Amino acid sequence: METALPRSVAGPAFVRLLASVVQLEGAAPEAGLLEKLGQWVDWNRAVSLARALDGRVAPASAPAAALDGLRAEAARVRAALAAAIADARAWDEAAVDPAGLPEPDAAAEFAGLRRRYLRLQDAIAAATGRLRGQLREALAARSPELARLGEIDAVLEGVLSPREHALLGAVPALLERAFLRLHAQAHDHPAGDADAPASPPLGDWRARFRRDLQALLQAELEVRFSPIDALLAAA
Repeated sequence: METALPRSVAGPAFVRLLASVVQLEGAAPEAGLLEKLGQWVDWNRAVSLARALDGRVAPASAPAAALDGLRAEAARVRAALAAAIADARAWDEAAVDPAGLPEPDAAAEFAGLRRRYLRLQDAIAAATGRLRGQLREALAARSPELARLGEIDAVLEGVLSPREHALLGAVPALLERAFLRLHAQAHDHPAGDADAPASPPLGDWRARFRRDLQALLQAELEVRFSPIDALLAAA
């Protein structure tokens, strides 16, 4: 679980980490990036993006926003989400204790972990979406150029968010399959079994799996904060 990432898998840290956890081999994409973008962007979205890129923005009449306050708020929210992800006690409480079950059931064990994973995913999405909208409003109040940047970001969010939501929403199902696989391996080769394979060690696989869930959520947090970081840098 904590081995090196497969060298054949390219892409952001989140994608490479997920491939490592679920043990997927990297494969060439079926379509190039431009072709995939063409599938995501419908005609209306393309027109909106073109207008945001080429249109003239009226001078802002609102006073400049206090971006320092938003920078501090973004840092606070990021730290709070990271702390929630790293809360080991909450993860322990979310997991079903297999010792309390007459026959350990892998799906029941994973159910609590799935609920916590989804709650944190929702919290990340809600907090970053709110911050992103507030930053766009602040940029619009500063200058026409930054207002245009905010408009472009709004269009891109509308274009890419549904695809992002679908892809990230599919992650728990992949993780459940990985959990079931590890559960089966551990059940076939209990701790102390002389016939158990030397690698990977399975004695504390549950703890390692929870750490992998935390690492994935932290990587997702970084992915969702990327546009926020970019807007703050532009300001």
